[in-house]
Amino acid sequence: SLMSKPKVLVVDDEEALRFLLASELEAEAFEVQSAGDGDEAMELVKIKDEQGDRFDVVLLDIKMPKVDGFEVLRFVKGKVPETKVIMLTAYADVKNAIESLRLGASDFVSKPYDLDDILTSINRALGK
Repeated sequence: SLMSKPKVLVVDDEEALRFLLASELEAEAFEVQSAGDGDEAMELVKIKDEQGDRFDVVLLDIKMPKVDGFEVLRFVKGKVPETKVIMLTAYADVKNAIESLRLGASDFVSKPYDLDDILTSINRALGK
């Protein structure tokens, strides 16, 4: 329905940041789930897809142990291409940012991020 909240998946290995971002987004009327690593993120995307559902936006940290953001990005764009992915990068790392756009990310926001920047990026990705 038009009234349904956009669904956002927050993927970051820093628990405090994940919690903060999730609570800020919930306060802005998004439905939020979060994952602490790439494997968990891919599993959540897969389960949702099997339920005939999908996240509208994934906020995805590039630098994570084990499975990095690029691998998760490739997985999401392969499985649910209509889901928008916004990369969170801790570095003014233009190379990684450009690479993520090439792989299908909609946008990137550098950390430490500003909530307004993230909201602007999400709304732009959702076509609002």
